[in-house]
Amino acid sequence: MADDPQQPFTFVNTPSGLAQVVHRLERVPVVAVDLEADSLHHFTEKVCLIQIGVNGDAFLIDPLALSDLSSLKPFFADPGVIKVLHGADYDVRSLYRDFGITITGLFDSEIASRFLGVQSTGLNDVVNRRFGVTMDKGCRKQDWTQRPLPEKMLSYAALDVRYLVDLYHQLQNELQQMGRAEWVAEECELLSRVRYANGEDTPLFVRFKGAGRLSRRTLAVLEALLVARQKMARKKDRPPFKVMGNDALLRLAQERPRNRKALEAMGVFSKKQLPMVADGVLAAVERAMVLPDSQLPVYPRTRQPALPRAAARRVEILKQWREKAATRLCLDPGLLFPKSLVTAVAQEGPKTLADLGRVEGVRRWQVEALGPEMLEALGSGR
Repeated sequence: MADDPQQPFTFVNTPSGLAQVVHRLERVPVVAVDLEADSLHHFTEKVCLIQIGVNGDAFLIDPLALSDLSSLKPFFADPGVIKVLHGADYDVRSLYRDFGITITGLFDSEIASRFLGVQSTGLNDVVNRRFGVTMDKGCRKQDWTQRPLPEKMLSYAALDVRYLVDLYHQLQNELQQMGRAEWVAEECELLSRVRYANGEDTPLFVRFKGAGRLSRRTLAVLEALLVARQKMARKKDRPPFKVMGNDALLRLAQERPRNRKALEAMGVFSKKQLPMVADGVLAAVERAMVLPDSQLPVYPRTRQPALPRAAARRVEILKQWREKAATRLCLDPGLLFPKSLVTAVAQEGPKTLADLGRVEGVRRWQVEALGPEMLEALGSGR
């Protein structure tokens, strides 16, 4: 396979340059879009570069130099322009979070690939398979806040939008031939509505892997440590995981060192790191250890009530139907009809397509393309 060729680009960091890009985007039917962010290097993540590919050219827009990107909003909101992104969830959330930009006319080439039965849907895998090019991903984890950006990083960013428009045309043509273009269109329209959630209203331990297995006291220590880590990370402007790793936090929560000697004996911090974190760690452990039992946190659990026998029977019928349908369509069963929908439909027990369409989460394409055979399977099992 050939290595990726260079992609010409224009770096845009002035209002006049941005105005030229906006003008260039007028009446262009299909445009490629990608982002670079700094979540691996700073506490508060932000978009550091917006790549737009149009008619073979790549524009690299610098939001760190441009305080106002509102002139891009009409372009992103125009339903007459297809915006091709690959794995768009993070990009959709980030554009809205940082700039209030919403995307209409989204086409996610990763989703489209999955609906064509592709197993490896990373951009490099897809481009390699379709265009015979191996893309250099060496700059993916670089710090995109640095200025000036090295030429290598700019070339990498430009390359990410080079093949997306051609990829769109190939994928859309194949989807239309297979009768799945509307399936992807609906999925992409729903994806365009996702928004960033900061989770500030919930305890930090809720997003910590394995927290649900901890005792209430250990959970309190873990939460205190997570809060302390957040404060340290914010002060240092570093991602929390670079201040203290999760493995170290879990050990600290379980062993609960109460003094410097005990903390040092654990060996979770290097000699260089220990002086920087010791006071904060010990104070956090102490705060949690003196909490009265009545104030200890409880891990939130949502226990689903046991399904009635008839609904449980419908779950089994739907699972069997889903496996056969997925095999026939050469699609992942979870993509075709997620487990959550299997349960929801089984609970409702729809008898008509209208009933099925009213089940929360069921897509229009699923009702139209799969509904009749699904209802037939349910009917034969009654």
